[in-house]
Amino acid sequence: MRLAVCAEMVFTDLPFVERVERIHAAGFDVELWNWTTKDIAGLKKTGAVFSSMTGYIAGSLTHDQDRLLETAEQSIHTALELGIPRLNLHGTELDDRGLPVIPQYVVTGSDWLTAARTLERLAELAERYDVMFVLENLNAEVDHPGVPFGKAADTLALVKAVDHPRIRLMLDLYHAQVGEGNLIALIGKAFPYLGEVQVADVPGRCEPGTGEINYPAIAAALRKHGYDGTVGLEAYAAENSDLALKRFREAFTKEGI
Repeated sequence: MRLAVCAEMVFTDLPFVERVERIHAAGFDVELWNWTTKDIAGLKKTGAVFSSMTGYIAGSLTHDQDRLLETAEQSIHTALELGIPRLNLHGTELDDRGLPVIPQYVVTGSDWLTAARTLERLAELAERYDVMFVLENLNAEVDHPGVPFGKAADTLALVKAVDHPRIRLMLDLYHAQVGEGNLIALIGKAFPYLGEVQVADVPGRCEPGTGEINYPAIAAALRKHGYDGTVGLEAYAAENSDLALKRFREAFTKEGI
């Protein structure tokens, strides 16, 4: 497994490019969110390996789909410039606080069909540019109230329905624990469709070892299924960022008990 760290949530006292340099120097790949606010030339100069980034600016799986496709294509060009293979999607557009721009508390059958068709269009786009879109599960209970298709069961159902190798899961185990639990069984169900895995502990959304999730056991379950993709730390530092990175590495380089 390759290990990546989201630069949005650690070393937050440093300018963004310097955060990336610190993560890269520590031997991790780097994840980022909204590329439109970043110094792309500066990021390239760091020499870092970038794992994933947000793959759209506006639009939704169920409304303003053309805008979603348009901004997804814009995002692909930046991803290719940085060598990023995976572009992250959510059920709808989120604001800078992570809240849905248009909250949707009820999802209809028609919404499900529209979302699947939108993902099919994204698959064609991804195929054209040789990239992958990954659909991330989110939790509506704490961090993202009003987000549609938030549960891992929802994102998995959509990815399975589209059944295209360019549309995979960004399985976020923090969100799944808040919203669903039963993580090891979830990994087994989701494994054939995984594009990347993200982690943080519960409660608090800090690094592994600071909450209730047995991350060494999670690591062992991923190995058992033969997962050799990327695991990304999308978490705040409980004490300091260097310690958070150390705890993350230890959780995923030791067998679970």
